[in-house]
Amino acid sequence: MNASRQGLTPALVLLMSVATGLSVASNYYVQPLLSTIAHQFDLSVSLAGFIVTTAQLGYACGLLLLVPLGDRFERRSLIVTMILLAAAGMVIIALSRSFLFLLLGTLMTGLFSVAAQILVPLAATLAEPERRGKIVGTVMSGLLLGILLARTVSGGLAQLGGWRTVYWTASLLMAVMALALWRFLPRVSVSVTMSYRQLLASIFRLYAGNRVIRTRAWTGCLSFANFSLLWTSMAFLLSAAPYHSSEGEIGLLGLVGAAGALAARQAGSLADKGKAKLTTRVGLLIMLLSWIAIALGAHSLAALIVGILLLDLAVQAVHITNQSVIYAQMPDARNRLNAGYMTSYFIGGAAGSLLSATAYHLSGWYGVCSAGAVLTLINLLIWFNGQQYEQAKMS
Repeated sequence: MNASRQGLTPALVLLMSVATGLSVASNYYVQPLLSTIAHQFDLSVSLAGFIVTTAQLGYACGLLLLVPLGDRFERRSLIVTMILLAAAGMVIIALSRSFLFLLLGTLMTGLFSVAAQILVPLAATLAEPERRGKIVGTVMSGLLLGILLARTVSGGLAQLGGWRTVYWTASLLMAVMALALWRFLPRVSVSVTMSYRQLLASIFRLYAGNRVIRTRAWTGCLSFANFSLLWTSMAFLLSAAPYHSSEGEIGLLGLVGAAGALAARQAGSLADKGKAKLTTRVGLLIMLLSWIAIALGAHSLAALIVGILLLDLAVQAVHITNQSVIYAQMPDARNRLNAGYMTSYFIGGAAGSLLSATAYHLSGWYGVCSAGAVLTLINLLIWFNGQQYEQAKMS
């Protein structure tokens, strides 16, 4: 393993970050395109929002069923195979002529794009212990940047060549990335000899026996639900009065979110210094305050931009901290721990997407913001309850 750590160069960390971002981005290209796709397939707002939910549920299934394989099989081959299958899913989307065919491609893409979640614990495994939080933070910044910049790229490509061009281009980029990872990723041997059934069962045992990682999983779940609440309905808000924004203009707001994500990179370093609890507490409070600005964004672009910055900063800071804490718990089970955590994370994302479309349909933008504020308050209660339990146990 020492040789592998010596091979974790800045260039390789950058490649892993880009691969992580590109993989997860495949689930988010659709968001600025929802209005266009809804019009082409004659869908209601709620049914169009189900495309995003399908992507998130496919991702959640992949996290639970495929990511644990990273503790059992050689990871480079596993990652490359899954990226190629995700690319095939995007080809199906590009070729779709019916809503069901579109959902099939979306589900397949979401299922196999979890290659990103095998790359993250691989980076943690290759990193020196004193730099693990920083390395995880860098790779996770790539992931969140992929989620956010996907909207910008998607909106721009759609204006140039239509929404199908987005998926043709993305599938090609994924194929190229698979070749690069096959060439440069190191082969890392594994020592776990469990059967597939034992691997899956062990995830539940790991979480059942550790209150810390259960609390972190809930915190991540509700944080990403907030994230999906905002971004799922963004296209509907901005395409209507008073904004009347185009797909490209809607996608540009992804750059705002990217700035917030980059600002949160230091959360991993703070976790390395023993400040994980402080980072989480402050992140959740910022998340709650962000919804005030987002609500004002119904009629003020400046307020909306501030709200996006704050929310994405908070979500990323809490997420990086959660993963740094979880990976330090059981080094030999990082893929399974990540599978459990990220499954809850993206179930939260799927629930947030569905809740967002429903809230917007029933109560408009203020309904979305109210739902976000309530979810954040619940998140704070769960977090503080978990901390009280830890303090009581230590005293």
